Amino acid sequence: MRLGMNPQKQARKIQLKCQHRLIIVVFIPSLDGYYKNVLEVFKLCLESAIATTNSNCAITVVNNASCDDVAQYLKEQLSEEKIDTIIHHKENIGKIDALIGAARGSREPIITLSDVDILFQHGWQTEIENVFSNIKNVASVSPIPCRNFQNYETSSTFSKILRGKVKFKYKSISENHDAHNKYLESFHWDLETNEDLKWPVIESNNVEAIVGSGHQILSMRRELFFTTVPKVPSLTLVGNNSEYLYCDQPINVSGGMRLATYNNWAYHMGNTVEDWMRDIQKKNLMEQYVSDNLEKFSLPNFTPKQPNRIWYKFKKRVVYKLFNLLHKER
Repeated sequence: MRLGMNPQKQARKIQLKCQHRLIIVVFIPSLDGYYKNVLEVFKLCLESAIATTNSNCAITVVNNASCDDVAQYLKEQLSEEKIDTIIHHKENIGKIDALIGAARGSREPIITLSDVDILFQHGWQTEIENVFSNIKNVASVSPIPCRNFQNYETSSTFSKILRGKVKFKYKSISENHDAHNKYLESFHWDLETNEDLKWPVIESNNVEAIVGSGHQILSMRRELFFTTVPKVPSLTLVGNNSEYLYCDQPINVSGGMRLATYNNWAYHMGNTVEDWMRDIQKKNLMEQYVSDNLEKFSLPNFTPKQPNRIWYKFKKRVVYKLFNLLHKER
């Protein structure tokens, strides 16, 4: 028998405390073999995230059946109020399903999905939010620009350029050279020797951004997780096209632009910490945010298109051909 009334039923509607949520999935089943140094990598990842986010961004960590050392470390971070949420899974449900599940349970309009080996640099959050708030029809932004991804699931971005919605040009960005090579090196890809190679740059409202991005870290509009992202679970541990199907293609299908910040604001570490990574974190700690009275950013409305796979594939081919015909790199 119930006595009285639950007082929460008379409480006011919940108010969101922030507009941005960072979600990191960690799977470290043991501390040997491939995973020997990954806990150290994850700690640097999370500590850099904590040092570089302001009060307008909350952090969720999804523990995807990691070992006890990881669980204990996360418990400490939560008890010290350094992170907002921990989701524990007894069994590994797969990277993408863990990310998408956490994203759909989040309420913030901007949701950043991150691998466990990302090193955040002070400024990444505000730079991403600056792109979202000043450029219309943006579906995703990455803080790691890479010249190689101009043609990777970017036909919706090219469409906006062809229709004159944003300005476009190729330009050299020499200050991106070293960070870009660090990204290429983390995958054992060939390095670039020419600092003057040109980048695909869009501009709107005096804000510049790079066309395209990878998916190691992606900030996405929340609307995508309930429209263009597949409703059925991936049931994939990692890889096997799961990132493409649940992140990359849904961004493009939505009709929104896939962009990266103009300069580099994060790094892909791999499974070993190096001295230069620690040096970046030292700078982060010297510059970390101390104010909790930050103004919210304004976010343009964005309505993702409903997926029509047949029309999407046809339009994608046409747009790529037309763009490359009209905008050859000079």
